[in-house]
Amino acid sequence: MTTKKTVKVFGLIVWAFIMVCASGTAGLHAGGSDAYAAAPKISGQSVDFLTKTGKAMAEVSAAVKPSIVNISTTRTIKISGGMDPFFEDPFFRRFFGDQFGRQKQPKERKQGGLGSGVIVSQDGYIITNYHVVKDADEIKVTLSDKREFTGKVVGSDPKTEISVVKIQASGLSALAWGDSNSLEVGEVVLAVGNPFGLNQTVTMGIVSAVGRANVGIADYEDFIQTDAAINPGNSGGALVNVRGEIVGINTAIYSTSGGYQGIGFAIPSNMVKSIMTSLVGKGKVVRGWLGVSIQPITGDLAKQFDLKDEKGVLVSDVVENSPAEKAGLRRGDVIMEYDGRRTDEPYQLRNMVAATLPGEEHSMKLLRDGKVVELNVTTGELPADLQQGEAGDFLNLLKGVGVQELTPELAKKMNVPARIKGVVISDIEENSQASGILNQGDVIQEINKKKVGSVKEYQGIVSKIGKDDDILLLVFRGGSSIFVILSNK
Repeated sequence: MTTKKTVKVFGLIVWAFIMVCASGTAGLHAGGSDAYAAAPKISGQSVDFLTKTGKAMAEVSAAVKPSIVNISTTRTIKISGGMDPFFEDPFFRRFFGDQFGRQKQPKERKQGGLGSGVIVSQDGYIITNYHVVKDADEIKVTLSDKREFTGKVVGSDPKTEISVVKIQASGLSALAWGDSNSLEVGEVVLAVGNPFGLNQTVTMGIVSAVGRANVGIADYEDFIQTDAAINPGNSGGALVNVRGEIVGINTAIYSTSGGYQGIGFAIPSNMVKSIMTSLVGKGKVVRGWLGVSIQPITGDLAKQFDLKDEKGVLVSDVVENSPAEKAGLRRGDVIMEYDGRRTDEPYQLRNMVAATLPGEEHSMKLLRDGKVVELNVTTGELPADLQQGEAGDFLNLLKGVGVQELTPELAKKMNVPARIKGVVISDIEENSQASGILNQGDVIQEINKKKVGSVKEYQGIVSKIGKDDDILLLVFRGGSSIFVILSNK
């Protein structure tokens, strides 16, 4: 009985299914192909608007792409030879001494790199990022029409991540400069470059933020943040506005995966243009200098200095005989404006002053003891020892060697005796000429028989060493002090 009922129910289900199919077929024949799905209803106005927008973006892209180049580089890097595998063998140490196999000669190998560049003059000047062409032995520039040229670095500024490359060509398609100061958050921009070696790639997005600093990419930071897709290989490419003008040079991405995650950074065009003009015209970057130490104003500081809000930057020190001291600035002053522009963050004032030429007079508005004070200051030139900034920026045999202070805590951790004074090598770039000779963790006590007690003393000594000069160092390593020579020979 149960089986008959089951069969009967199953039969009813099949019958119902057949009827539904028949009904659908009848509807199909009655309604034709339109019965599959209703046609999407998009107004002609919307189609027309989007079509015009698409054509406009295509027009901007077509105008910009001929000015974007592919930059491929070749550089020689040194690989430390490391320890000899027999170093710890007592048999060999017995006959050859404790120094047996301690260090092999560093090896060399060629390494390639890819990046982008922007043609900014018809006679072959190209802007790119410093890290794209850094330490390159050969630079090959490929234009959009597949022509290839050998590039030469005219000048570089590691502090802003900018390099200028020149090729021997004329009549090139150059992009016009845009005003990065007029950029607004939400404005549409295009990023053009060669991500992953895919030439002439265009992505679209908006300006997500302006004035991004403390990102850790360069010393002078005032980045444009964008969500236009920027990937490895885009470095040195252009960020352009809807008029096809350069408003930034794509530099870096924030990513946890190594690829695009919606946060890219570009150097503002006004900063790039200023740096390029200085590099091409003077062969170096000339920066203005006030001679003050400044810091942001916190809530606690605002209370201590009787400030109504946290706007402005606080002067914590004034260098003796500096332009700031001559102009009358004092410790405790709060700088509110520089040439009429707000200075609410230290990086803003620092960038404004650096962009001015030495000898120019500029106005400042500040608060002193609750009163507004206006004065004029004539900027000086940033001293050479301060130009070096990072320890690894020096153009000699210590280039690529990073150091840090030997604090009591660090000395204890590294088992360095209290009598040893100096700076600790924190990093050595793999292509540095010191790689394989100096080691991370070495304590540099003397350079050319001059004592080194701090990073500032280290920078002062190294800044005066020539590019081809040999360097004698006294280094504390492995429990003892040894002399080490860096030489081009």
